Amino acid sequence: MLATPDDNPFQEPRSARLTAWGNALLAGAAPPDDVVTAVLGDDEPHRVTGLPGDADGDLHGLSWALGRLRVLGVQGLRLALPTAGHPLGLTGPAPFNAAALAAGEAVLAVGAPIGFVPEVTVHGPAGDRTATVLWRCATVNDGPPADVPSLHEAEFELADGLREATALLTRLDVAGAGPEALRALETYRRRGHAELLAPGYPPRAVRVLQSAQQVAALLAIASGGHGAAVSASEMAARRDVLAPLGRTARRAQVAAYNALVDESR
Repeated sequence: MLATPDDNPFQEPRSARLTAWGNALLAGAAPPDDVVTAVLGDDEPHRVTGLPGDADGDLHGLSWALGRLRVLGVQGLRLALPTAGHPLGLTGPAPFNAAALAAGEAVLAVGAPIGFVPEVTVHGPAGDRTATVLWRCATVNDGPPADVPSLHEAEFELADGLREATALLTRLDVAGAGPEALRALETYRRRGHAELLAPGYPPRAVRVLQSAQQVAALLAIASGGHGAAVSASEMAARRDVLAPLGRTARRAQVAAYNALVDESR
């Protein structure tokens, strides 16, 4: 069963893990075994296909593929989190952008014109599932990624976004929304102390990512229908109000993951 893009605000995208820990490896801040373990998470071993020089059907383990990136001249990795109408972090061409949009995520190399899109297949019954991941490599355009802010810009935007999200939740009475909303809030709070990013990242990037995740979590709770009873039209209006804040959070998330590359260039 192929997985669809995951809208769970509490789950780190696989492309984000590959970006962060791949950058730590390329910067010499983490050993290969630690990097592979962190990228896999609870998945089965990842495979990579389509690297320059590969024959059709060649498959490589993640550790080998990451080592190959150095040979290809890759100096770092960048995250892309595109959504419909917002090609965040992408550079083209159209076929790669389409694949990244379908997955909801991608990784682009710095120093070589290649990118990776994860193809995730989930196995097993609910409650006992595992996933296999195939990273498909393809040629990308050499250019600035679309709509990615600097850390400074992202931090400034998030400060306003967090205040607005909190005010919206208050007006929507999410705090009194019942057990479902409370469980969602508790999930976020428990996760708040989890390790973010990877060795070598600047503290400011960690702060920006924490704020971005907090905004995304609050918006997910608000858009999920928690709070006072609302009609379908009111829910649509609520989503329209929340959408710009969601875009702000995604832009900041990408800026944080890309910081180890972009802030040093």
